[in-house]
Amino acid sequence: MERGSNRLSVHRDEEMKHELQGLLRSGRPTRMEDWHDPEPIADDDPPVAGGPVTPGSGRGSVAAVRLDLARHLGRTSFPAGPRELIGVLRAQYAPDTLVAAVERLPGGTRYANAQELADAVVRSAESGAEAPEGPAPDA
Repeated sequence: MERGSNRLSVHRDEEMKHELQGLLRSGRPTRMEDWHDPEPIADDDPPVAGGPVTPGSGRGSVAAVRLDLARHLGRTSFPAGPRELIGVLRAQYAPDTLVAAVERLPGGTRYANAQELADAVVRSAESGAEAPEGPAPDA
């Protein structure tokens, strides 16, 4: 015999599951009052559930790419060139689309911060070719 703090018997538990089965499978909110329902997604919410931000897609604005880069690159990663940044991105398990976008950047440039890197990544994705020379050439 199972001992626990359950107030209901096994039979009553099964009966309640049977009663709620239709509501749970209905695909609509089960609350009686509208104020209990969760709010719908707003237009300016960040795309969290949609997966990683990919440069070159409709969601690949400079701010969104900078946010995704900043998640994986710390302040100590800069200034650096694309090769060093690719190593850090891979070590931080960044999405492959983000790593591929940084791989397309020219190797002779150095970026001082995530903003400069995001600008170059978005420019590169929009042009479809390699980004023009970056902000500070490698000295």
